Amino acid sequence: MKDLSRLNSIIEELKSTAALIDRTRGEHYRPLFDDTLFHCHGKLLTPCVIETESTLNAILREQKAGKLTQPRAEYLTERLLAQIGAIQREMSTQAIRKKEPKHYRDTRKPISDLYQDLAQHQDWERRLMLLVQDKQMAVEGTFGADKTSAQQALLAAEQRLKRCQEAKTKIEKQITFREKNQ
Repeated sequence: MKDLSRLNSIIEELKSTAALIDRTRGEHYRPLFDDTLFHCHGKLLTPCVIETESTLNAILREQKAGKLTQPRAEYLTERLLAQIGAIQREMSTQAIRKKEPKHYRDTRKPISDLYQDLAQHQDWERRLMLLVQDKQMAVEGTFGADKTSAQQALLAAEQRLKRCQEAKTKIEKQITFREKNQ
């Protein structure tokens, strides 16, 4: 039981390190580990550490309930140690990973960043729509040479709005694609 509490502290350390690595590196373009070792198909380290923690919790839960048989204990312990070792090896290769050639999907943003970008573009779109309305009213209220400059300002605002809407649509498509393929 003493060794299991030591494993608990190791897993807690792995959690904080994994969160730091995930924030700086982002998602990998493919799962980090074999799916026989981790069922979560993690492209980030944190879900794998959480799965490792659940393996430890399964051992403790079954031991406490008196249902932990010798073969089951051996299986879960081997799995737990293999998971911890794999995560530690992945963490120790961060310097090497930085030198790897970037895969086109390796550089993609985490989905939470895409949602933040979408919210920002929605805000810009709202502001630009108000700007276009203001410029339309300015065109309607001016005459002569002032009308020409007001029309140019309106055209520029409409073009900015169009580019913003196109970027927003692109982000929405990225989010939809990522949610379908996770």
